[in-house]
Amino acid sequence: MDGLLLDSERIALSTFVESCRENNFEPDINIYNKCIGTTSYATREILLNGYGSDFPFEMISELWKKKYLNEVLNKPVPLKPGALSLLQHLEKEGMKKAVVTSTDYELAIRKLTNSQIVHFFDFVLGRDQVLQGKPNPEIYQTACRKLDEEPINCLALEDSDNGVLAAYGAGLTVIQVPDLVEPSAKVKGLGHRIVKSLIEATAMLDTR
Repeated sequence: MDGLLLDSERIALSTFVESCRENNFEPDINIYNKCIGTTSYATREILLNGYGSDFPFEMISELWKKKYLNEVLNKPVPLKPGALSLLQHLEKEGMKKAVVTSTDYELAIRKLTNSQIVHFFDFVLGRDQVLQGKPNPEIYQTACRKLDEEPINCLALEDSDNGVLAAYGAGLTVIQVPDLVEPSAKVKGLGHRIVKSLIEATAMLDTR
């Protein structure tokens, strides 16, 4: 969802940097980038390990959450280029569709509703509805069961490396559309398709 359908990762990054600077801390963005596509618990661990014990995580986290929610709760997050045409194409083809996200369910529903695309999906599966978050494959395995489909018959569209690893580990075909961060050498080595936009992904699906 975030960074693939919704252009929300830029909001998360900008509000994080603002929150750090208001607490007199200049963040290393390379460390922050490791958090993209993972859980809030993993984000805490990554930031504390990366920035060190002096990093005022609790103060920054509280302010960051406040700033971020102020941006995404009460107004629509912009769609990524090609998101609407992709969903319309899949709808026309009669494809089952689900959102599998590291965001908790209620917030995910709110964001998708605000952006007027929630109706395209059979269901939304949030981080708080499974035991393990991405890059663990559990959330994709659960989604396939709910869709009543074998993973080998399912396609995952992901922006982040953590999402790709989760989908690949569950046995799905994967197309990656990188957002803020380019795929790592490790993830590129998986051999999945990597495209520049959802417009390109839709064209690929259409030719198939």
